[in-house]
Amino acid sequence: MKTSGNTILVSGGGSGIGLALAQRWHDAGNSVIITGRNAAKLDSAIAGRANMRAAPLDVTDPAAIKAFAAEIVSKFPSLNVLVNNAGIMGYEDATAARDLTLAEDMFVTNLLGPIRLTDALIDHLAAQEDSAIVNVTSGLAFVPFPKAPTYSATKAAVHSYTQALRVQLEGKVEVIELAPPAVRTDLTPGQSTREGYMPLDDFADEVIALFAKVPTPAEILVQNVMPLRNAEANGTVPQVLAMLKAL
Repeated sequence: MKTSGNTILVSGGGSGIGLALAQRWHDAGNSVIITGRNAAKLDSAIAGRANMRAAPLDVTDPAAIKAFAAEIVSKFPSLNVLVNNAGIMGYEDATAARDLTLAEDMFVTNLLGPIRLTDALIDHLAAQEDSAIVNVTSGLAFVPFPKAPTYSATKAAVHSYTQALRVQLEGKVEVIELAPPAVRTDLTPGQSTREGYMPLDDFADEVIALFAKVPTPAEILVQNVMPLRNAEANGTVPQVLAMLKAL
């Protein structure tokens, strides 16, 4: 993936990891469009950045995704990079029957959202030079967080989807997976100040440095996520699970 001269669409770009990366990509010489459901957050995020624009989108709405894709391609025909970053996370007690609304919402947002947005833009991206799709998963795609079983499962599914997509799109669109560790964001209550989580700026800086490697790694993995990413290969899944259970 080129480091500059792209037109990049970042879903969930109004806060957290999406915003931190979107601003860095903008400052590196890319045009960036950020999406999200909160228009006020989006407007605040692009303030003072001439080549950064906001376009509200609810990735849980399939009809809205199709309409959005048609409009965004019309307005930004040079669009060549899609970053599927929008996601939600919640803790669940699966030891007894419960309301599954949260689980269903995570499934629709975290898994169907990227699939639908990719599908809506794939014909356009495949026709562009230097095109790329970046799917943001999680270290929890490799070892699940027991308190967040559905979230972990959705990220594992996006990891698998990304691997298959990479094979299908070889020679047409570069497919990259970004798997963050625990990062200080507002993804869950209190997470932005949680001890032991990676500071957001440190994470974003390390990610941008990894994207600058030639060729771009198929998986963007900061050092903090390696114990999760390599747990199965290293035979340490039980130990990592026990560590996660204690959090």
